[in-house]
Amino acid sequence: MVNICWYFQVHQPFRIKPYRIFDIEHDKNYFDDQLNDEIMRKVAYKCYLPMNYLLLKLLNRHPELKISFSISGVAIEQMEIYFPEVLESFKDLVKTGRVELLSETYYHSLSGLYSKEEFYEQINEHKRLIKHHFGVEPRIFRNTELIYYNEVAEHVADLGFKGMLLEGWGPVLGWRSPNYVYQNLSGRMKLLTKNYKLSDDIAFRFSNRAWEDFPLDAHKYSKWVNESALNGEIINLFMDYETFGEHQWEETGIFEFMEHLPRVLMENNPHVNFMTPSEAIDNLECRDTLDVHTPLTWADTERDLSAWLGNKMQEEALHDLYSIEKDVKKYGDLEDLHIWKKLTTSDHFYYMCTKYFEDGDVHKYFSCYDSPYDAYLYFKNVIRSLKKTIEQKKVVQERMKTGHKTEVRFSN
Repeated sequence: MVNICWYFQVHQPFRIKPYRIFDIEHDKNYFDDQLNDEIMRKVAYKCYLPMNYLLLKLLNRHPELKISFSISGVAIEQMEIYFPEVLESFKDLVKTGRVELLSETYYHSLSGLYSKEEFYEQINEHKRLIKHHFGVEPRIFRNTELIYYNEVAEHVADLGFKGMLLEGWGPVLGWRSPNYVYQNLSGRMKLLTKNYKLSDDIAFRFSNRAWEDFPLDAHKYSKWVNESALNGEIINLFMDYETFGEHQWEETGIFEFMEHLPRVLMENNPHVNFMTPSEAIDNLECRDTLDVHTPLTWADTERDLSAWLGNKMQEEALHDLYSIEKDVKKYGDLEDLHIWKKLTTSDHFYYMCTKYFEDGDVHKYFSCYDSPYDAYLYFKNVIRSLKKTIEQKKVVQERMKTGHKTEVRFSN
């Protein structure tokens, strides 16, 4: 038996516009609406719409096929604002009954590392959003960038989730195979580990002409899946959804590859069984316990937090952001709070990365800024502006409590 679990991550951040120190006094619109609109439409036409159409066709063609997604709250917001047709196409997939939606932090944030309160708030906010749009309640959790360690697993278990996804990285798994179900240290929750070799063969190497296995076709990949399944019970294929058409362009043949893959997998192994994450956790037994002391992610070669916390700029920006959390929640209005929460999105700090070589190239590819220093400067100026707004409102509210009048002037 070859069990296959497909999972795709869908995310788009609200990107900050070039925001200079001179803007602090008079401009409270921090996000680049035009760029966010352009990118959503570009990715929609290159990836979301054609791939959703293809998956719907494959689900109708192959009753055995099942897949899963997690869609960040900020991605759904932008679909609503800029391209509602995309959101409807995801709803069509979910309506088939064979597409599972997973939970994550609404803002695709690093809040689990900095604020337990905010972490819980964002998860619950995301659950409400998924229920509102799709009519389902997620049972499995996928943390931002697959960030996993013992403590965060306990937080997720406290919220009632029965399973969580993580990177199946060799140094963490040791002698274990990623092709089994595991449990967290306390035994309260089951874990699905990504088969990063087979996942990255599609996500990163598919169009690489220097790769020794180029070109990749469905028959070759199916053979690898069968070979990997000899050591395990489930093959977890986790990747960014933007792999299809955006990272791997249509011209590479990625859509044709995916169209043929389910059929070829089933032809080459009559015992292929597609599972959603919930089905895998419900039906497969735990084989061992994973003890992960330091955060593990699926980003960069180190698989640690260095993609977002690898230099002083990133550390300072994150510190400044979470240092005003309590005041924003106490003195700010709903708009202030929504702005602050959009600033928690991990991409802002990813753009500040100063790594070199292949990892550095990947960071530059995703960034909309000329340099990581620009990303840092614009973010810092936005924080200064938001902090000033909150301080002004704090003075007004404190004076009102004590019965004093104030003439604090607000900038437009």
